[in-house]
Amino acid sequence: MKNNITAIIFSLAIVISAFLLGNAFMNRNKADGTISVNGLGKTDFTSDLIVWEGSFAKESSNLQQAFNDLEKDKKIITDYLLSKGITEKELVFNAVNSRKNSRAKYTTDGKYVGEEFLGYVLTQSLQIDSNDVEKVEKISREITELLNKGIQFYSQAPRYYYTKLADLKIEMISKATADAKMRAETIAKNSGGKLGSLISAKLGVFQITGQNSNEDYSWGGTYNTSSKEKTASITMKLDYEAN
Repeated sequence: MKNNITAIIFSLAIVISAFLLGNAFMNRNKADGTISVNGLGKTDFTSDLIVWEGSFAKESSNLQQAFNDLEKDKKIITDYLLSKGITEKELVFNAVNSRKNSRAKYTTDGKYVGEEFLGYVLTQSLQIDSNDVEKVEKISREITELLNKGIQFYSQAPRYYYTKLADLKIEMISKATADAKMRAETIAKNSGGKLGSLISAKLGVFQITGQNSNEDYSWGGTYNTSSKEKTASITMKLDYEAN
């Protein structure tokens, strides 16, 4: 009797082991049961904030004279900009920067003997921040008119920004998510299956480039400030269960 029970247990063990091994063999090549896709959200927009900077300078052997001359130029520049429609709120003058201008002195045989003082150079910069982009653009192009007033003004290229980036990002994430889901549904349908629950979602890098430009995308994100017309894009990676 004892031998029969042992034989039965041994037989059951063999059957169970065979079943488990066979099932493992049948499932060893099955996929992980997930679909991973990347979606893209993209849109064009126009900058609504412009930042324009410039500077002017005066030089004199007398520091006080250099400062007085700089103040006269500042008054002329201020009147000019206000006449063009710039408001006092938009216009900010930075602190005056002062430095000594000198040149090296050498003997006839080329030996350095020190520095020759040429005068004081005083420089002041200004910055204009405005939501009236076209107005400031026009002024930045016409600023050479100050040359007719005897002022040498150094103008920098305007920079362009967008004040509603937070809302824009939300819109881009929504577009990227919808695009990724559509891709996942297409993959599942073409594979004869169904799209299951969302497992994970990972946000990619937010990029802003100039429209119709050949700017390279950066792993850390590109933020164009030189173009008024821009393109924003963002990627979204979604992982779904596959049924």
